[in-house]
Amino acid sequence: MSGNHGPAALQPLQGSSLLLGTIALSLATFMNVLDSSIANVSLPAIAGDLGVSPTQGTWVITSFGVSNAISVPLTGWLTQRFGAVRLFTMSVLLFVLASWLCGLASSLEMLIGFRVLQGLVAGPMIPLSQTLLLSSYPPSKAGMALAMWAMTTLVAPVTGPLLGGWITDNITWPWIFYINVPVGLGAALVTWRIYAKRETPIRKLPIDTVGLALLVIWVGALQIMLDKGKELDWFESGQIVALTAVAAIGFVVFVIWELTQEHPVVELRLFAKRNFLFGVLALSIGYGLFFGNVVLLPLWLQQYMGYTASVAGMAVAPVGILAILLSPLVGKNVTRVDPRILATVAFSGFALVLWMRSHFTVQADFNTIMVPTILQGAAIAFFFIPLSAITLSGLTPDRIPSASGLSNFVRITAGAMGTSLVTTIWDNRATLHHAHMVEKITPTDGAAVEGIGTLMSTGMSFEQAAAQINRLIDQQAFTRAADDVYLASSILFLCLIPIVWLAKVKKGGAAVDSGAH
Repeated sequence: MSGNHGPAALQPLQGSSLLLGTIALSLATFMNVLDSSIANVSLPAIAGDLGVSPTQGTWVITSFGVSNAISVPLTGWLTQRFGAVRLFTMSVLLFVLASWLCGLASSLEMLIGFRVLQGLVAGPMIPLSQTLLLSSYPPSKAGMALAMWAMTTLVAPVTGPLLGGWITDNITWPWIFYINVPVGLGAALVTWRIYAKRETPIRKLPIDTVGLALLVIWVGALQIMLDKGKELDWFESGQIVALTAVAAIGFVVFVIWELTQEHPVVELRLFAKRNFLFGVLALSIGYGLFFGNVVLLPLWLQQYMGYTASVAGMAVAPVGILAILLSPLVGKNVTRVDPRILATVAFSGFALVLWMRSHFTVQADFNTIMVPTILQGAAIAFFFIPLSAITLSGLTPDRIPSASGLSNFVRITAGAMGTSLVTTIWDNRATLHHAHMVEKITPTDGAAVEGIGTLMSTGMSFEQAAAQINRLIDQQAFTRAADDVYLASSILFLCLIPIVWLAKVKKGGAAVDSGAH
């Protein structure tokens, strides 16, 4: 079904075709982004049902993120090989199949395997939905089209925790994946009906198979090392040492190989551009910190504050309110105001939010938890658009697609690794705090003896009373550990501000990539 003209040479869509096409593409994007956040509040339920610890359960998130990141740089090659419309439609249908299989998974290993498949096939969906949407509108309305598209990527993270929490509490967790089936099938059908005759040209291109294999090896080894490190006692384990060696050697060989290829799978030479280097560095480290903390909050709320998945979702969801309200304003002004100033506002905002969270105690009520979440939405609005503008400024139009793919690859990988590091550090700090608190309790400790005696007077056995005391110590230890992570993250966000100012941006000359959301 390949046509002779690309979307850019075609007339814009009109009437019902334009409306339905926009809805179908937006729904596919929404479904994809939703799946990166919907599982966050469901992790304790998934982990409990599959008989693993919640820390091991974070593999459900990181496996999707890493495989998704690996497939993003292949979008350009796959588009030219199969056509944008055919590739997008097949990606959506395969995503539906993978989602259905995720719901059927009966073990953590099966679920992770299907999440890897889901992430791999999801790679082309977001950049291609943006490409097809732009081909549907006249150039004069491209800004409006991108604003509508970006809105779906902001609404999805808000809806994810709410929807995931409600489904987990009222149905069962597999339905957080099953709901993709009707949405995806509808989006694929409508997209094919409207866009099949607007297929892009197809041509055979060489694929850098060695580069792709090296990419999968070093990223996969690094992620597995980070995820299994705590479980295997880090470098006391031969497996962790081996994975670290594979990741390090694989990365070095990958860099050398990609820099010497005519058609590299990842265009690493872009890092020679000053703005791209510092823009991607700030964007990826910032996103890794942000996403790691996004996963941590609902885990702490459900495991140690007694929140249900639904209520934890309500505590996390308001992050999108200010993001949705302020993003159009930031997008409109990013070419008028120095984007480094806007990015500084974002990093300062994240630092303030995380500093507020670093003061959480076990007595923190719902409103105390909600306030920094709402404020975080403003930081998000000032985060993606200005940093994307810095990253892509000064690049020629023909290099924008490669630059966008590479920056998204680094950002998504950083998000998955941020999740692993944050949950591991949280666990380690909690163990340390628990040990310090238990040290002060002795058999002659009057308060401890009185506490156990009080609990035993309610009908508990000595073992039950001791377990209850230990549970209270755990609650304090993990809360203090979360505070440690929040404070460290706050300081790191402030350290990112100088990195942004190492970039040089011409006034009014910044390019904006809405696809970086």
